[in-house]
Amino acid sequence: MDRTFQVDLRGVVDLLSHHLYGSPRVYVRELLQNAADAITARHSREPGRVLIEPPEVTGDGTLRVSDTGIGLTEAQVHELLATIGRSSKRDDLGFARHEFLGQFGIGLLSCFLVADEIRVETRAAGASAVRWTGYADGRYSVEPADRAETGTTVTLLPRRGAEPLLAAPTVVELARLYGSLLPIDVTVATPSGPVRTAEDRLPWASSGPERREALFEYARSVFGFTPFDVIDLSVPEAGLTGVAFVLPQPANPTARAGHRVYLKRMLLSEGAEGLLPDWAFFARCVVDTSELKPTASREALYSDSLLEATREALGERLRGWLVGLAATHPGRLAEFLAIHHVGVKALALHDDEMLRLVDAWWPMETNVGRMTLAEFRERYGLVRYTVKVEEFRQLASVAAAQDLPLVNGGYVYETEIIERLPGIERSALIERLEPSDLTTRFDVLDGDVELALRPVLTEAQRAVDRLGCEVVLRAYEPIALPALYLVNRAAAFNEQLRSTREQVDEVWAGVLDALARTTTDDRPQLVLNYRNPIVRRVTALDDPALIRLAVEALYGQALLLGYHPIRPVDAALLNSSLLGLLNQAVPDKDR
Repeated sequence: MDRTFQVDLRGVVDLLSHHLYGSPRVYVRELLQNAADAITARHSREPGRVLIEPPEVTGDGTLRVSDTGIGLTEAQVHELLATIGRSSKRDDLGFARHEFLGQFGIGLLSCFLVADEIRVETRAAGASAVRWTGYADGRYSVEPADRAETGTTVTLLPRRGAEPLLAAPTVVELARLYGSLLPIDVTVATPSGPVRTAEDRLPWASSGPERREALFEYARSVFGFTPFDVIDLSVPEAGLTGVAFVLPQPANPTARAGHRVYLKRMLLSEGAEGLLPDWAFFARCVVDTSELKPTASREALYSDSLLEATREALGERLRGWLVGLAATHPGRLAEFLAIHHVGVKALALHDDEMLRLVDAWWPMETNVGRMTLAEFRERYGLVRYTVKVEEFRQLASVAAAQDLPLVNGGYVYETEIIERLPGIERSALIERLEPSDLTTRFDVLDGDVELALRPVLTEAQRAVDRLGCEVVLRAYEPIALPALYLVNRAAAFNEQLRSTREQVDEVWAGVLDALARTTTDDRPQLVLNYRNPIVRRVTALDDPALIRLAVEALYGQALLLGYHPIRPVDAALLNSSLLGLLNQAVPDKDR
């Protein structure tokens, strides 16, 4: 035997309150939506009107919303107001789906979030007026009503605790929030007089010399900032128009940007996500759309192929704005990049036009001053770069002293941008600087001098053997630098293997040992500068213990000056070498 589902209306209301709608405040949006749909369906030549009367005006503790829409017959009342999940009146009245705001047939039900009882008094043209009364426990009644004009009045009897949500200040705020762009007259009656909450025009639809400043003022009122610039948006297939406001300060690229989205001029969300590509986090949008689909709660956009195509189209519009800025206002582009370079660089990773823009306009850090990659190539030809900021700091001054111009590719996306250059500019030459390559630029000592210093170098090597380091003696600039600690990629990999080997079990240790046997035995180099007076003094020593202490101190100084990480063993060495040198200079009387 077939049976009919029994619906616990209180349970459904609880579900709506905690899982569908983000806040009970949406009841105003749902009432405005129903009123706007009814006015749209009537197709009257007279302008549609909605009047909201909060309890301070009604005097009986209720809130009333009246509209001059099409109204309902008694049969439609039974069919549409008493059936949960029924499609809204657009289909039953024979109108196309896209003409209406409502899409899920549960708008009136949301009023039970703030009311225990809902009364709907309505009259369709040529029909008798009826009153539908619904209760939060699932009961309803229908009876004749005394109403002369066509339209509908919804009356809410607030549930205990919900009274502040129906108070006049809150209703004015919510009516402005949700319905400020509706093309109908929305008025809230208050004890101090009527308040119109609908502007009846889109802010970006204006023209004239004052338009830009008006939009800037609109951005200040909506988002709280004065934009760097404003960009007009249009995606016809999505029925979308609007504006993007460029943020005047850097934005967090990992934060999800929220945009204000209106659906058929009713506010859908103040923080809709996914409207712009991820790289466009420097913009905040206000748009109105007629074709993008909302989620069931009508508080976000439904992700589908149309939203994806819209996102791509809006991204292309922002991209075009950037290209146009480079062509017509290069100074403004430089200002923009100073604020939002991260977003543009992110786009340049897969967009050749943006890569050309970054190449020509974004000044990167180099050891010969800040300059664009295009300027760097024009002056020096080869783009030699580091991939880490720390590596650049270690090598920049030494490389400059050897006449090696160097680009810091360690900031976000910049290494990837440099490595993409040959893809758009075949003549572009790039090379990652290997730290050990610097030693090829250093002067080798005369054979006789190096032979005479061999005993000193032997003691120096003994001092750092346990640190896995190789001592090299060279002559190089700058003279003020006594020692340089260089780690090439192979040496860094071997060091990582050794460090990991000490922390894993025997099985993985065996695997790492096998891997280590396949790598070259490159070691970090401690390159002593024979031109430096301190190094000259050390090489003149004949006390092996003092030589080792001095070399250990030079090793620690090279780590610190080169911004290298200090391991526990390095810190211990710094302490012991300093103590040893002090004991050599001033013997401890207690020993």
